[in-house]
Amino acid sequence: MNIVEKILARASGKSSVAPDDVIFANVDKVMVHDVSGPGVIKVFDKLRKEGILIDKLWDPTKVWVAEDHFVPSAEKVSAENIVKLSNFTKQYGIEKHFKYGMGQYGICHTISHEEAMVMPGEVYVGGDSHTNTTGALGSFACGLGHTDVAYVLLNGKIWFKVPETMYFKLNGKLPDHVMAKDLILKIIGEIGTDGGAYKTMQFGGSGIDEMSVESRLTMCNMTTEAGAKNGIVEPDQKVVDYLSSRGATNFNLIKGDGDAEYSKVFEYDASEMEPIVAKPFSPENVTIVREAPNVELDKSYIGSCTGAKYEDLVAAAKILKGRQVKIRTEILPAAISIYKRAMETGLLKIFLDAGVTVGPPTCGACCGAHMGVLAKDEICISTTNRNFPGRMGHIESQTYLASPLVAAASAVTGKITDPRDLQ
Repeated sequence: MNIVEKILARASGKSSVAPDDVIFANVDKVMVHDVSGPGVIKVFDKLRKEGILIDKLWDPTKVWVAEDHFVPSAEKVSAENIVKLSNFTKQYGIEKHFKYGMGQYGICHTISHEEAMVMPGEVYVGGDSHTNTTGALGSFACGLGHTDVAYVLLNGKIWFKVPETMYFKLNGKLPDHVMAKDLILKIIGEIGTDGGAYKTMQFGGSGIDEMSVESRLTMCNMTTEAGAKNGIVEPDQKVVDYLSSRGATNFNLIKGDGDAEYSKVFEYDASEMEPIVAKPFSPENVTIVREAPNVELDKSYIGSCTGAKYEDLVAAAKILKGRQVKIRTEILPAAISIYKRAMETGLLKIFLDAGVTVGPPTCGACCGAHMGVLAKDEICISTTNRNFPGRMGHIESQTYLASPLVAAASAVTGKITDPRDLQ
């Protein structure tokens, strides 16, 4: 069996499973945030009206809550949702509630690894499609809808169809001007936004071994844009060190068998990789940066669960140090822990000196809700994960997806720019 099959076999109490088996699996961790949480609360209210007893959760210690999408509150509804979430966590004894403005907080898919909320080998589900991100730690991580999350909260288990697994092998180390974002965009450009539909996308090879944990998180994050059920990387010593530094212990490093089967294998040579950009209006609409349209940009955005980890900020700072941005540029670290580290290491000063606006952790601009939405006809280059019409603001705005290196270089020139071309 491969790693996903082994994790799901353990979770369902079976000696083995195979693709297309339908199983009932025990869940190890579950997450909701300020958008999915109120939806789950509505499901609870409906169950209560139907006379179903919902006085307690299956295990509040395995549940955690993040405030990230509409913080700081943009209007009355989002403010009220935060209150609903707080009342819910108090009612059900959920202690792991990362509140906006109260110590450590940030984007849920960043908190999951920054706070070591999820361990290798676990089944982790969340009320958000990019829950896939955390598969980089060696867990089976996927998003669920409101009703399914409510069921998990009450019962601690949920059904899955065991997915087929596609294996993406990277040989060699990526060049310094190429990031994980470039590789995952290349893959999505090749297989399409439906190429991973209800499949596992597993990443391996010497190139993935060379990658930092944060780079692997970027890879797994955007398996969502390929329609995948989940993304995953087999855990190694880097994962152990990463989580140990955050206070985690008792690791279960599940790995696939040597003769594990995959539905399809894709192979890439790292030395051939180029900086990539995804043009509007799809993550599969890719081209190498040096062949991108010569458009005048209005904004560069470096943020989100995809592109505002500490490593991403370091990459942007290498470009921005000693330079001035030519267009509106916003950098929002993905969690307060990252924000503080960036402050302590001088990254924030580099950004501010370059003319960048630095903001708090939030999903607001990425999902086109607040904190920097795009106007009609505005064009943005962004480290986020989606660029369909209206994703970051007005339906007639445009978003190009790119790595932090490319987004920073483009901020300096005002046009889509390969970081090598700034030298």
